Amino acid sequence: MNRFAGALAALCLATAGTTAVVVAGPAAAAPACSVDYRVNQWQTGYTADITVTNGATAASSWTLTWHYAGNQTVSSAWNATVGQSGTAVTAQSLSYNGALPAGGSVSFGLQGTYSGTNATPTDFALNGVSCGDPAPPTTTTPTTPTTPTIPTTPTTTTSGPPPAGCASAALCDDFEQQTGSTPGGRWTVGAANCQGTGTVGVDTSVAHSGSRSVKVTGQGGYCNHAFLGTSLTGVGSGHLFGRFWVRHTTPLPTGHVAFMAMRDTQDPPGRDLRAGGQNRALQWNRESDDATLPAQSPVGVAQSVPLPTGTWSCFEFEVDGAAGHLRTWLGSSEVAGLVVDGVPTPDVDQQWLNRAWHPSVTDLRLGWESYAGDADTLWYDDVAVGTSRIGC
Repeated sequence: MNRFAGALAALCLATAGTTAVVVAGPAAAAPACSVDYRVNQWQTGYTADITVTNGATAASSWTLTWHYAGNQTVSSAWNATVGQSGTAVTAQSLSYNGALPAGGSVSFGLQGTYSGTNATPTDFALNGVSCGDPAPPTTTTPTTPTTPTIPTTPTTTTSGPPPAGCASAALCDDFEQQTGSTPGGRWTVGAANCQGTGTVGVDTSVAHSGSRSVKVTGQGGYCNHAFLGTSLTGVGSGHLFGRFWVRHTTPLPTGHVAFMAMRDTQDPPGRDLRAGGQNRALQWNRESDDATLPAQSPVGVAQSVPLPTGTWSCFEFEVDGAAGHLRTWLGSSEVAGLVVDGVPTPDVDQQWLNRAWHPSVTDLRLGWESYAGDADTLWYDDVAVGTSRIGC
């Protein structure tokens, strides 16, 4: 996400989150650097999208440092290597984004946790040169930056309320920070197998909360896979709870489709655990042996439910690798046919229990995968993953 800091030494609050712009350099000269630090926060967690604009000296690599005033802890990052020691944070360029020409900008992001006040840092330094400048700009009245007290609930002027249940979620994204046409930041767009005419984009006309969601135009046919995905590194893998809101236009078909996939490193050679539908009802599918939950028998299918069209539905799941258990909720109600609890149920989960299964998932992908000619248009919003149930 590319943003350019202004030339004023100021702190400002953005409607999609909290923005601090720190601009500095010698008086009557070009600034040494500027930093646009944009925060989207919820009760005990936050993400920060950071854009660094260089001054007059080009660099072949870059290191940005700052200190947190509170007890913020960085848990993951993208487009930079970010480390933390106490309150000191260091972000370093990667192999593909190290070149920073004079006046050029680079963006990266991070996710973290906090308690109390999530104060915005103000002592940024780029390659050892401070981005703080007490001297006034030559064309404006001097302004002394101050650290704002950021409320524990983000402003909702245009972005709506924060996603529900984020107090216990390590990953929580309502896509309000997305300003481009394609999801960026921690999200990537693509498919592991093959891609065709399916598309993924940021939509500002349909949203569950706020003003943005991600729209997936899913086409029929095996090679039209279309997904947005994110790593679950730092979130956990052995025992996870997930929640997202989904809206779609076409009823689940008779044929096999998937709208969510997670790579399972304990299911050689790293095949997917997939959620989707078959026989017009929700189902799970294990890619390695094509086991389905529930079994595609009349009894099994009757224990599942369809995914309503034309409305937002809350889809929740629990994956417990150690126990080999799986649970699923739609609209906060558990779906009986989408439960693996170790106790066999005839014509429902016997295929799934044919072998030992102890998953360890490493990513989350949302989109569309059709194995026949079935197409659908879907929207995703308010995505959350944590180590306890999040709720709708």
